[in-house]
Amino acid sequence: TGNDPPVRDYVLGNPSSQAFLSRFVELLTFLLPHYYREGKSHLVIAIGCTGGKHRSVALAEAISQALQGEEYRVYVTHRDVHRDRERER
Repeated sequence: TGNDPPVRDYVLGNPSSQAFLSRFVELLTFLLPHYYREGKSHLVIAIGCTGGKHRSVALAEAISQALQGEEYRVYVTHRDVHRDRERER
């Protein structure tokens, strides 16, 4: 999965992934204070990929880590990481 170091490093080592991550975190750090000032207490962010086990997991974890240390509580749930692809067919 995207939690395994070789997979995570492969996904996050891709220049496109790094560009996405940088821009997405920048957007979130801009938006979150505005949501907070408007009285919003929850924001759900969903990151998807084809199987839900590799890219989305690695990116969701990286986004979570990037937001740690801010005044926000971040919870990460990986909906499909344990799903068996054979059962989906």
